[in-house]
Amino acid sequence: MTALSQRVTIVGAGISGLACAYRLRQLGVATTVFESSNHPGGVIDSEQSQGFLFESGPQSFSGSEPLLTLIRELGLESELQISDPAAPRFIVRGKRLHKLPMSPPALLASSFLSPGSRWRLASEPLRRSAPPANEESIATFVRRKFGNEILEYLVTPFVSGVYAGDPEQLSLRAAFPELAQWERDYGSVLRGAIKSRPQGERKQPRPQLCSFRGGVATLPRAIAGKLGTDLHSGVTALAINRSKRTDELSFDVEIAAAGRAELGSSSAVVIATPAYTAGELVRAIAPTLSSALAAVAYAPVAVVAAAYKRTQVLDPLYGFGFLVPRKEQIRTLGTVWNSSLFPGRGPDGTVTMTSFIGGATDLEIVQRSDQEISQIVQQDNSGLLGITGAAIARKVWKYTRALPQYNLGHGRVVESIREGERKLPGIFFAGNYLDGPALGKCVENGFKTAEAVAGYLRTSP
Repeated sequence: MTALSQRVTIVGAGISGLACAYRLRQLGVATTVFESSNHPGGVIDSEQSQGFLFESGPQSFSGSEPLLTLIRELGLESELQISDPAAPRFIVRGKRLHKLPMSPPALLASSFLSPGSRWRLASEPLRRSAPPANEESIATFVRRKFGNEILEYLVTPFVSGVYAGDPEQLSLRAAFPELAQWERDYGSVLRGAIKSRPQGERKQPRPQLCSFRGGVATLPRAIAGKLGTDLHSGVTALAINRSKRTDELSFDVEIAAAGRAELGSSSAVVIATPAYTAGELVRAIAPTLSSALAAVAYAPVAVVAAAYKRTQVLDPLYGFGFLVPRKEQIRTLGTVWNSSLFPGRGPDGTVTMTSFIGGATDLEIVQRSDQEISQIVQQDNSGLLGITGAAIARKVWKYTRALPQYNLGHGRVVESIREGERKLPGIFFAGNYLDGPALGKCVENGFKTAEAVAGYLRTSP
């Protein structure tokens, strides 16, 4: 395919920016990618430490079809690892691990929930309801439809695992739009879920949890390899302005590299950074848009990866790991049993696990030292899993603004961002604050942004 004459600048080599650059290349568009850190992938990084493979961000990803197609295109199929789909999940209740039933019938038959909560769940399709006129938080919605126990012991830990968020603040419409839509259309969430399934088609298999032999970072590293010298690491974008020259290039991108400021020109710019960074970049040319981007809230998270000898851990660690309801008064949000999901995370006779702590309900955790955070997580995990002795290897990462929060009003914020984007032809935004934080969603968002950029270049003067 013949390359278009215009060159596109992409600011940010997280998974959204990398996916956008990769797709633009397929469409014949020349790109330059600037990344302020020294590695591609953003918070996605897989690190070897003392013979163990640790993940600094996502521990796995859901194998959606667009993502698996990309993996095939990159030639990574032989590196792909798929976890056991039957691997159980656990919820902490009464300071003990309880296996979570994996289907509605199994949940109704188990004793995990009280009889009253199971009845509210089973009878929900029989009770037609209408959503309120005002935007509703996830907590308000779940209490109204299912009661407080289901909120506290099923929904809140799940929300912590996905968003590190507070269900009292997270918007149902923004975070889980299908649930809001099903109630609007059918008066029942469960009835809507059943009726929304495609008729006459084979039931689609549930996406499986995946990783790679070398960790999740295998994906961004492979895309970065395809980009070659078009990806510039250690380069910070400082500002974006309209070009003052009279040629066909539309924007000037001010960058800093090796302590020296430079100026580059581009026909279009994709800003694939966190929202707060994007807001700073466009402040000079779009102050209202800058304010909208700054309105996206973020939650802090600390990630603690640890390895133990198998004999140090009493629990068999068969399964995905566990989540902790906030009602349990345990600070750790949840722990993933990496070595149980994917082989090769450490030497024989050892196990690895990764814990998350902080989130929207524990803002101060990232102000603690690495040692303090490790001690809190060690104490929590030791009590739940029967761990004796210290970890034989450990790594801590702290993110003051880890995950965007799809809080009440987030939909209006995104609408404001998109409206500002439309008023600024040639500037595009990609990132996990727009369509969802999951890795697959970020890849799809990057592809969609690339298509929009290519369309703009073909029709712009």
